[in-house]
Formats: sequence, structure tokens, C-alpha cells
Amino acid sequence: MADAGGEVTRLLDELRGGNRGAESRLIEVVYPRLHRIAARSLGRERSGHTLQATELVNEAYMELLGDAGIEWKNRLHFYAAAAQSMRRILVDYGRMRKAAKRGGDRQQVELTDGLAISEERLDEVAAIDEALTRLEKFDPRQCRVVELRFFGGLTEDETAEVLGVSPRTVRRDWILARAWLHGELHSSSTTSA
Repeated sequence: MADAGGEVTRLLDELRGGNRGAESRLIEVVYPRLHRIAARSLGRERSGHTLQATELVNEAYMELLGDAGIEWKNRLHFYAAAAQSMRRILVDYGRMRKAAKRGGDRQQVELTDGLAISEERLDEVAAIDEALTRLEKFDPRQCRVVELRFFGGLTEDETAEVLGVSPRTVRRDWILARAWLHGELHSSSTTSA
């Protein structure tokens, strides 16, 4: 997750200082990394996808830089916010697609990237988001670990760096959170059947 000599942090500082010219250089520096995160997050999906990695990155980036109230601390803060943004976009996308299936807008736009969320997984993304909201109430760090790993596509080491904990702590939180989520998702699927 290292950037060349702290360039991302420097550019974020320049943006915070009012230098709007730093924005074009920032996108040049962070876009490849954000695209890898999106592709990794979406890469476990099957063929027949409709949301593309490029589209996810573009929406997340616009959301991140469109919020003038964010006081960027450093590149880690930026990448963690990107993971949260991607989570919100994926969940909103799933809700929109689900609504469209019930008679909403049926237009579909195909982009050139090959990675995306499949129709079959939209309900799963929404269910995971709801379960994460419950998890966050009693263990916010485990929720962030899932958010960064599942929605942000970060590795254990990258997640540890963002959260300021050891990779071992991330591994333990990941295992516990996945087990808890499995129980939550399994119990909600059996009660809805």
C-alpha cells in the first residue's frame, strides 16, 4: 500500500490547503490502486455481471473528492474511506437493481471491464450490509475488518496498517467476524424461508 515517498499524503495535504490542481495528479496516483481494490472485491463474482470495477472506482472517487468536509489525515485514511464508499455503492447498486427487477427502470449500461457484481449476488450484498450494521454495534473493529477486506479488497497486512493493529489481530477478527456473519446470514435465511 506504499505510495512513492508519501505522494498520496502530500497531494491530500495540498488539496486540503486549497490547491485544486493537486486533484488531477491525485487521481493519476491513486486510480490504479483503487482499481485493483475494486477488481479484487468484484473478482470473486461469476460471469454475467453488470457493475464494473471501473464504474465502482469512478463513483467512489467522485464521492470521496466531492465531500469537501473530509479532512484527509493521510493515504491510509483515504484508502479506508474508499473501502467504505465502495461498500455503500455496492449496497445501493444492489437495492437499485432489486427495485428495477420489480418493474423499475430496465436500462442496462455495459462497460468494458470484465469484473462486476452478478445479479445472483445482489441480495447477498444487501444481507451482508445489514448484518455488518448489527455487528458494528457490538464490535466496530470486526466490522471495519470485514468492510476493508470484503468491500475494500485489502489484504490482512493492508487492513492491519489501516486499523493500526497487528496482522494477527486482523486475522483473528476476520475469522470471528466471518463466523458471526455466517450465523447471522444463515439464521436470517432460515427465518425468511
